[in-house]
Amino acid sequence: MKKVLFILFNFLTITVMAQTKGRFEVHDFDNFRLHVYYTNDALGDASYIIEGKEALVTMEQPLFKDNVVEFDAYLSGLNKPVEQRITDYHVGGTGNHDIMMIEGMPEFMNGTIYGDMMQGFAQVFGDALVAMPTGKVTEVAFGTTQVWAGVPFEFRHGASSDFPGASILIGGKVYYTHWAPAKAHVSHLQISSLLAVDAEIAEAEKSLASGAELFIGGHGGTAGCDAVEFKIAYLRKMKEVLNENETMQAFVEAMKHAYPNLSGETGLEELAKGLYAGE
Repeated sequence: MKKVLFILFNFLTITVMAQTKGRFEVHDFDNFRLHVYYTNDALGDASYIIEGKEALVTMEQPLFKDNVVEFDAYLSGLNKPVEQRITDYHVGGTGNHDIMMIEGMPEFMNGTIYGDMMQGFAQVFGDALVAMPTGKVTEVAFGTTQVWAGVPFEFRHGASSDFPGASILIGGKVYYTHWAPAKAHVSHLQISSLLAVDAEIAEAEKSLASGAELFIGGHGGTAGCDAVEFKIAYLRKMKEVLNENETMQAFVEAMKHAYPNLSGETGLEELAKGLYAGE
């Protein structure tokens, strides 16, 4: 995990510091509406508002000041009270509002790995980041379903190789994971070891079996079942390529050949470094 953070900080130090304002999109379901906020920040984060008939729930509120202002203004414009604020994988600009976290995540966020990550962000981005939250934290247990704003939130274990956050099935229709599935090469920040490949396959299969119609993530945005199916096939193919190629360069070339012109190709070398570490 520390190796992943080192790579992340190296990437962030060459990222353009100016923030481009985000954008919203809206998805309607039978008894709730999902508002997706693409922050366009340097971390590729996404934030969410679940709108019930009488109240709102937020998830993964933004971390950068400009985005917080934009997000909060949009939230206020919905003219409904916020019943719950969920901080799952990403701490954000919730201010002094009370927040909900999955069991064990508050301890992890205060630990060395997450703490080092946030300190690194502070060094790279400085005053662009919002102040850390000060509200009361309540933990929710894995395997439970909570109803907020009239919408059920089912809290499941996320990928075993990831931070100890939750995958959340929202209203039986929307499945939230740390990384949204995409028809692209996976990031080395998501797949950092051989164990992570199998863990991500297992999580993707669980999400597909959930009956959800829309898949979202803290990084990325929205995707359909076809993106999840692609991810599963892609990762299985990756395992085959790993078994057939002894060197990182051979792996990179084989993945390019298997998926010509697929987005994210420039990240294959960093991906290979993690997969071939120790060999």
